[in-house]
Amino acid sequence: MKQRTFFIVKPDAVSRNLTGRILAELEGRGFVIQALHRATLDRQRVETFYAEHKERPFFGSLCDFMTSGPVVLGCLEGEDAVTRLRTVVGATDPNAAEPLTIRRMFAIDKGSNSVHASDSEASAARELNHFKDLLGL
Repeated sequence: MKQRTFFIVKPDAVSRNLTGRILAELEGRGFVIQALHRATLDRQRVETFYAEHKERPFFGSLCDFMTSGPVVLGCLEGEDAVTRLRTVVGATDPNAAEPLTIRRMFAIDKGSNSVHASDSEASAARELNHFKDLLGL
């Protein structure tokens, strides 16, 4: 079943000029890029996006990180896109990620892990809706 899902190339990867390599990996693994937008996100949008983590101790530093520089937002399409993208991205901690996953190849550490990927169909729908103005959806 074809699905759409949401991803972000995070500031650590953008600042290291990895966006093109990450996008090439995604396309090479069968995803179709439906929309892309490069932006520096404001604090309010990031806090709303990560609201589910508001009570966690890392919330403030996560928001600081995600507003520290440009990101690339994207909408991908493909067969079983949500689950496949999570597999392609790999574990949050790059040291625990499988070989040839994006985080294993490009992430610095658990905090600067290069990409975000929606974790469920419901999250993908919510996250795409959250950024629909920037993505032109």
